[in-house]
Amino acid sequence: MSTTTVTFEELSGMAGHDLGYTDYIEVSQGQINTFADATGDHQWIHTDPEKAKDGPFGVPIAHGFLTLSLAIPFWTELLEVTDVKTKVNYGLDKVRFPSPVKVGSKIRMRATIANVTEIPGGMQIGVDQSIEVEGAAKPAVVAHSLYRFYS
Repeated sequence: MSTTTVTFEELSGMAGHDLGYTDYIEVSQGQINTFADATGDHQWIHTDPEKAKDGPFGVPIAHGFLTLSLAIPFWTELLEVTDVKTKVNYGLDKVRFPSPVKVGSKIRMRATIANVTEIPGGMQIGVDQSIEVEGAAKPAVVAHSLYRFYS
């Protein structure tokens, strides 16, 4: 993994740029339980390893939104824009969860800057992101995210 570092001015020419992959991280039962506590979503498929043994995946799986939330630390590994006053996660245009993340799985993210748009006081970029599970045929999350950089 290597971080792409650009200036605010260079950002305008980044449409189509493949930022590559992050390093892998392992998703633990502890992370899943903490996320369940934070959101109130204690569905057994996520938090009960004994019951999950007899479930559709044989082990607990991460919440889709937990996996999506990991795009935030992954994103900071891939792109650094210097000389800006503020960086804002502006939202998502589309998100899908094509496959589960089983507890103990290793995941990473790949990102490509799809578009760059000038906005008042800054730039907005649309980023195609895919969170992959090591060894899985389908990604766990496919999303189009929006980020804003203000100069």
